[in-house]
Amino acid sequence: MSKTIIVSNRLPVKISREDGAYELKMSEGGLATGLGSVYKQGNNLWIGWCGMDVPKEDESIIKDRLSKENLAPVFLSEEEIHLYYEGFSNETLWPIFHYMSTYAQYEQSYWDSYQSVNQKFKERVLAFAEPNDVIWIHDYQLLLLPGLVRQELPDATIGFFQHIPFPSYELFRLIPWRKNLLDGMLGSDLIGFHTFDDVRHFTSAAERLLPVQTTANVIHTDDRNITVDAFPMGIDADKFNSLPSSPEVLEIIKNYDDALGCKKIVLSIDRLDYSKGITQRLQAFEKVLLDHPKYIEQICLHMIVVPSRDTIPQYAELRDQIDKLVGNINARFRTASWHPIHYFYRSFPIEQLSALYSKSEICLVTPMRDGMNLVSKEYIASRTNNDGVLILSEMAGASKELTDALIVNPNNLGELSDAIVEALEMPASEQTSRMESLKQTVTKFDIKHWVKIFMDQLKEVKETEQSRRARHVNKDLLASFGAKMSAAKKRALFLDYDGTLVNFKANINDASPDQELYQLITKLSNDDRNQVVIISGRKHDNLEQWFGHMPVDLIAEHGAWRKVDGQQWTETPNLSDKWKSTVRPMLESYSDRTPGSFIEEKKYSLAWHYRKVEKGLGELRANELISNMRYFTREINLQLLPGNKVVEIKNAEINKGKATLEYLYNKEFDFILAMGDDHTDEDIFAAINDIAITIKIGSSISEANYYLKNVAEARNLLQSL
Repeated sequence: MSKTIIVSNRLPVKISREDGAYELKMSEGGLATGLGSVYKQGNNLWIGWCGMDVPKEDESIIKDRLSKENLAPVFLSEEEIHLYYEGFSNETLWPIFHYMSTYAQYEQSYWDSYQSVNQKFKERVLAFAEPNDVIWIHDYQLLLLPGLVRQELPDATIGFFQHIPFPSYELFRLIPWRKNLLDGMLGSDLIGFHTFDDVRHFTSAAERLLPVQTTANVIHTDDRNITVDAFPMGIDADKFNSLPSSPEVLEIIKNYDDALGCKKIVLSIDRLDYSKGITQRLQAFEKVLLDHPKYIEQICLHMIVVPSRDTIPQYAELRDQIDKLVGNINARFRTASWHPIHYFYRSFPIEQLSALYSKSEICLVTPMRDGMNLVSKEYIASRTNNDGVLILSEMAGASKELTDALIVNPNNLGELSDAIVEALEMPASEQTSRMESLKQTVTKFDIKHWVKIFMDQLKEVKETEQSRRARHVNKDLLASFGAKMSAAKKRALFLDYDGTLVNFKANINDASPDQELYQLITKLSNDDRNQVVIISGRKHDNLEQWFGHMPVDLIAEHGAWRKVDGQQWTETPNLSDKWKSTVRPMLESYSDRTPGSFIEEKKYSLAWHYRKVEKGLGELRANELISNMRYFTREINLQLLPGNKVVEIKNAEINKGKATLEYLYNKEFDFILAMGDDHTDEDIFAAINDIAITIKIGSSISEANYYLKNVAEARNLLQSL
């Protein structure tokens, strides 16, 4: 039986030592709640750090205690916690991923420890993992882990989810070890983020920093496809909806009614962090009291800040700033019977939070940058009367779903204070309308839904990948091709040139055949049963120079020119090139504003190359060119062909598929093989798929029946045949 292994930095349990004995307390966090339905079943388990530095002699005790809960601990020393967790995770990755690059520290010792701890997690995973298991890895502390596990278990099913934002390429590139981090993440089959913005940022960074290609939200690397998608995380909505009616919470609400004299409560709950926008929130609240003195003694801000990393200088400084701001505002506006801000620097149990959610007319959630922010969803689920107003930062992932909240830019103090006033004065009917819509979203897309859709898609992605890999030409298929070829008396081998027989070069004139290729073509041609046909988009002059002396047939410029049986070159009759005078100026305008691009002119086609253009800019210009010329070329009977770093315009009457069928007409081959790498070769595959072995080079997304990873594999196949 296969099992699911969840891996995160921390286990969903708090371990404490009291009177020489270890006590366990299960976490009530959103992730722990959602994944409880997974890791507690059967022989599934959750691997993570146990939360404290355990003496060596006590490790077996902790292991035994946790194994009863389907938990497996990773033991980390104080130094590892300092360098890997507090260091690289929270002083390098956290500030970069939250767009606070000035706080980032790039210490080699941090990186060394991050690598070694990820290795330690890998060893723990391998101690339990078996071939058919599903491994779900969580968050930024373990970015290297998917790749490390993949190296040891190449066929494993691996999912990864990041719970914090992924930054734009311009920020991510600041990290010295950026490629290593991306390689680690790409060990996954499915990578999840909270928002589509994060998906775009990740795929952009991968495409610009690594030798990978992307199609929509799928990254193609080596022999694998990795899907990247958005999965907005939810909460245990039923739990938060039922808590306000529990006797314990009702008692707390009654106590709050007695203790809090203000008529309307604005609630703010955050962990101490510079990404949360706490000081800006205080300044906006102060502005409300300054600009609207009628709210003095009518409202109060109930602010909870949960202690976090306050030994780090930036956090200690932030805490001092909050203390001063709260003190100044209270000193300035308080009266004998009223304090504008009730400030608590501590964590609260869930029952007290539920009471505060129920009691507060407004919830202020305005981070400067946040992956999701579940406080906003907890507040909505707790509003059993469908009243109250949520003010939400557009920089929080939750804003993409909770569109009926008052959405604000947390950097705009005027907009923030205006939103507080709007919330205070919002009619009850509008509050109800907004809250009902918000509650539908939070209830439907809860934590169970999040777990289900991620796991379902991971399963689907893996099945698709296994189906795709079945089409890869392996040893068994190679033997089958060899047997068919041996039994055949007359064989045709249609071979594309660039990207199939030779690798692409930045300078197209540098891609001439090497000695190995000449020997390979010679060996194939020496067998009288074989007819080698090199079919390319290259000029016929190029093919003549390279292969004109060999006993092979040549088809150039996608079929416009052909040389068969050693005779002279002939061109397809009745083709015109008069259209070039209209199209060339358009291509020249793109070359003029795209440094590194150039135009290649053939007899019946024009090609705009962007192999030397800055990554991203070339693709942008190519898409623009294709979009602008699509309808124009169709009107004058031209075909627009996107290729590998090239866009080609040619007569619509010529294509490789038509040329292949014309070549085969009245010939009786009992073995046909066709190999090609780009869009132009798809015409061949579509034309002869039912009578030939068709093979795409470099990608499995194709009309072809099979695929190979690269030029080296293509040459190896021909060598074996």
